[in-house]
Amino acid sequence: MDQVIHPLWIGNVKLENNLALAPMAGVTDLPFRVLCKEQGAGLICMEMVSAKAIYYNNRRTEELLEVAEEERSVSLQLFGSDPDCISEMAKRIEERPFDILDINMGCPVPKVVNNGDGSALMKQPLLAGQIIERTVKAIKKPVTVKIRKGFDEEHINAVEMAKIAEASGAAAVAVHGRTREQYYSGKADWDIIAQVKDAVKIPVFGNGDLVTPEDVETMFRQTGCDGFMIGRGAQGNPWIFREMLHYFETGEKMEKPSMEEMVPLMLRHARMQIEYKGEYIGVREMRKHAAWYTAGYKNSSKLRGMINEVNSYEELEELFAKLLD
Repeated sequence: MDQVIHPLWIGNVKLENNLALAPMAGVTDLPFRVLCKEQGAGLICMEMVSAKAIYYNNRRTEELLEVAEEERSVSLQLFGSDPDCISEMAKRIEERPFDILDINMGCPVPKVVNNGDGSALMKQPLLAGQIIERTVKAIKKPVTVKIRKGFDEEHINAVEMAKIAEASGAAAVAVHGRTREQYYSGKADWDIIAQVKDAVKIPVFGNGDLVTPEDVETMFRQTGCDGFMIGRGAQGNPWIFREMLHYFETGEKMEKPSMEEMVPLMLRHARMQIEYKGEYIGVREMRKHAAWYTAGYKNSSKLRGMINEVNSYEELEELFAKLLD
C-alpha cells in the first residue's frame, strides 16, 4: 500500500507526502490551513487571489496573501485571464514565502467565469498556454495549473489543456473530474484523470470525491495519479489527512474524532479566526466551519440552528460546553 502515499517533487519543491488541501474560496484561509498542515497535509493550497486585485493593491487581497511559516509547503493560487497581468503580478509577489504558484483555470463561479477567468479559460486553450508560459518565464518558483474535465459535456478537453500546460512549462497539473457546468454536483469522472495521467509526464493531482482512504486507494488504482487533492472532504474535518496517512501506514481505519476531541480543536480554530480577522468577522465565518465540524454528531441539525445565533467567542464556548456535559 505504501506506493499510494509518498513524497513528491513539484519542480524543485519536495512535498513530504502527496496529499494536498485543495484551494477553496472562503474556506482555506490561514487558520484552517495551519490546522490541516498540523494533521499531515503535504501541500497546502491558499484561497485564490485576483491578479488584478494585487495590481490595484486591494486591501482585502493583502490578507489573502499572508503565509505562515508553519503551513509550508504552500501553493498560492492566482486567477485572471491577462497573460501580462498574471505574469507581472506573479513576479511582484515572488519574494513572499509561498513555495509554488498555481494558476486557476477551474473556478466555476459565474462572476469569475463571466470575466473570462477561472474555468472560462478551458474554452481558450491557446490563451491558457500563453498565461502559463509567460508566468513560468517571469518567476523561478514552480508554476502549476488547476483545471476541470472541460467546460461542459460537449467540450471535454482536460487532456489537451494538460498537454498545453506541460508544453508551456507547468511543473504539475491538478484535474477536477467535473465540468464547469456540473459545478460540484453529480459524480466526479476519474477516467478523465487517468487520461491526463497517460498524456503527460509532469505530476498529476486527482481531485473530486475524495472523502475516505478507500477513495484515495480507488482513485490511485483507476488513474495512477501522482497526488490527491482533497477539497470538500476536509471541510470541518482537518483530521482527514491524519486519517489517510494512518490508513496507508497501518492498513487500519481511525475512528472519527469524538466530540471531546472535536470541540477543543474547533474552539482553537475559532480563536485563530478571531485573532486573524477580528471577533465580528471571525465568529461569523466560524459559523459555517462549526456546522461542518458537528455534521454527523448527535443533535447536529438542532445545533446548526443554534450556531447561527452565536455572536461572540464566549457564546460559542458556552454552546459547546453544554454539549460536553
